[in-house]
Amino acid sequence: MTPAVRIGNCSGFYGDRIAAMREMLTGGDLDYLTGDYLAELTMLILARDRAKSPDRGYAKTFLVQLEECLGTALDRGVRIVANAGGLNPAGLAAAVRTLADRLGLSVTVAHVEGDDLLPRAEELGFGTPLAANAYLGAWGIVDCLNAGADVVVTGRVTDASVVVGPAAAHHGWGRTDYDRLAGAIAAGHVIECGAQATGGNYSFFTEIPDLIHAGFPLTEVHSDGSSVITKHPGTGGAITVNTVTAQLLYEITGGRYANPDATLRVDTIELSDDGPDRVRISGVKGEPPPPTMKVSLNAVGGFRNEMTLVLTGLDIEAKAALVRKQLEDTLTVKPAEMQWTLARTDHEDADTEEAASALLRCVVRDPDPANVGRKFSSAAVELALASYPGFTSTTPPGDGQLYGVFEPAFVPATAVTHVAVHADSTRTEIPPAADTLELADVPTPALPEPIVGGATRRVPLGVIAGARSGDKGGNANVGVWVRRDDHWRWLAHTLTVDKLRELLPETTDLKVTRHVLPNLRAVNFVIEGILGRGVAYQARFDPQAKGLGEWLRSRLIEIPEELLR
Repeated sequence: MTPAVRIGNCSGFYGDRIAAMREMLTGGDLDYLTGDYLAELTMLILARDRAKSPDRGYAKTFLVQLEECLGTALDRGVRIVANAGGLNPAGLAAAVRTLADRLGLSVTVAHVEGDDLLPRAEELGFGTPLAANAYLGAWGIVDCLNAGADVVVTGRVTDASVVVGPAAAHHGWGRTDYDRLAGAIAAGHVIECGAQATGGNYSFFTEIPDLIHAGFPLTEVHSDGSSVITKHPGTGGAITVNTVTAQLLYEITGGRYANPDATLRVDTIELSDDGPDRVRISGVKGEPPPPTMKVSLNAVGGFRNEMTLVLTGLDIEAKAALVRKQLEDTLTVKPAEMQWTLARTDHEDADTEEAASALLRCVVRDPDPANVGRKFSSAAVELALASYPGFTSTTPPGDGQLYGVFEPAFVPATAVTHVAVHADSTRTEIPPAADTLELADVPTPALPEPIVGGATRRVPLGVIAGARSGDKGGNANVGVWVRRDDHWRWLAHTLTVDKLRELLPETTDLKVTRHVLPNLRAVNFVIEGILGRGVAYQARFDPQAKGLGEWLRSRLIEIPEELLR
């Protein structure tokens, strides 16, 4: 039995806490330090960066962190694995070597490539995107580590792969060790978003001690694939069964969570308390990966502009109707899309002007920048003295801005060339999985006995339930969990698709699927199309659906009084 490998995280997104790498390296023992810098929106940002110069296209903040921390990592024997290479992992690897030379450090740097399918976009039927990247797995990372790399940078790999790779390399797992690999995928999914595992973005945040400066998480992965989620001693936040549950529900679908190396059976995960700030993940089952790989496609959608008008005091609806008709009648050329939303943030008899005000937002989109530029924004401003009383705006006139759209695609795994590139420039091609299994929904499990009868009270759902929500392209997920078995008996039967649509009217005309996860006392909803064509499209004022779960928790619902005691 090899000892457990300690793998930390120092980044959950491009723009996360710069100091986290130093904090993780100096706060306690680690074998590996990982970072997740990529998201669907990030790939678009990096694509536009690369379009300006072929030398760009990677997460520059990773180099900022390394400048301070590379020497410390080498001194402590901590190896670094990060997907900060984005669209240019070779360029980032070269930049790390240049940085090491300048610092007088001897470091072995390798990278993983093959995810970039843009040169083959037409052949693969992708059209003309700005970026097309397959989600690679962990075996290129394993090959680099086995060859002695101190630093491994990748392009678009799955978020969990930066954890699976070190775990598989350390324990010597094989390609068909599906339960072990799935266990590492679960651990990687928990720590990939940094402080979300230690109390950040957590429904019951008032119960978390010292959230002013939450620590980042780490995982101890054992040879059988089980793991413990923890953090360095003395750091802020907390690791509990519930913070881990919340993160496990983030951006998933149902009982199966596909990765290129194994499919994690989310419905088999068992969580248990392992001591202060320690949660054990065990019982995880894995299956062969699907025969296809997901591809992230980012393209230019057109041009976008918006104006936000402030409506104060009385007659809010009438004021909104007046200015809307005025602006629409004024525009001689109508934008291809014109979307109005009225946020009734106003309060009756308010004691401040801000509390008495509502926000009317008009978003326009068009392939032609002229149709959403000054013609639109100036037309809105020109109404200032000729419209509703109290006319004011929070947005000045301006030109339209380019916006992107995201679309997922799938290709056979055999169509993707996955390559590990070593420090001496030798290249190892990583073959696709030989054993695959088509992805299918898990049959709905048996529900617990319902709670029958008894008095109820109309209170917010969040009195007893937590939630975590997020984006997947144009879709969003909302995972809802409870902390007691009797609460689960109620939730499993009450929070149905119909009830969700009742509580969240924005979902009324959208396809919603419910997935039941009894081991986590959770139900997870996938809401299709609520985010339009992805984050950059900004279909909603919350384009990443981060607050969707908290909106759901705030809605009133009849809950049995016995559960509220």
